[in-house]
Order: sequence, then C-alpha cells, then structure tokens
Amino acid sequence: MGEGNPFAGEVALTLDGERHLLKLTLGALAELEATLEANSLVALVDRFETGGFSARDVAAVLLAGLRGGGWRGQAATLLGAEIEGGPMEATRVAALLLGRAFALPGR
Repeated sequence: MGEGNPFAGEVALTLDGERHLLKLTLGALAELEATLEANSLVALVDRFETGGFSARDVAAVLLAGLRGGGWRGQAATLLGAEIEGGPMEATRVAALLLGRAFALPGR
C-alpha cells in the first residue's frame, strides 16, 4: 500500500478493501473546524501531538481528508467501514494528514 504523495499533502487509506487518497484542502479544513467546533486547527494539531485526541477527532479528520480527496460518502459509511490496519492505522493516517497539511515545503 502506498502512502500517497506527501508533497501534495496526500495520505492513503484502505476502506472496505478500496484504497482512497485523503487530502486536507482548505474546504476540508473549514469543514473539520466546524465539525469539531475547535477553537483553532492549531488546537486540534496539539491534541494529536500530545495524545489528547478522541475517536471523534480521528473520524472527523479522516472524513475531511476523504472529502478533500474527492470521496462523496457519508460519515455513517466511514464509521461502519472496515479500515485496513484498524484503529491504529486510522489514527496514524489522521495524524499524518494533519502534519502534511501544515508542513512547510521542503521539510
């Protein structure tokens, strides 16, 4: 399984046996901020960096990333899907997405 293009902010995730590329576009980030009612996206990144994130945070980041990558499914579909690698992979992908969305070029 590939990782997606890190230079484009992409991360790959397999749902129900189908590989998807996730990306946090500006629209996806705005949706994420509204969904989580976060004070700021920096606060969300901080939750991931300190281990203070919730399953809801992970699901919201994945959903925003999927939508940013062109997926048109619903939250209920994601929540009922089998994620290859399970919850640990879901968490890893969510953290990578956030990191890549805010990474400076060349770092």
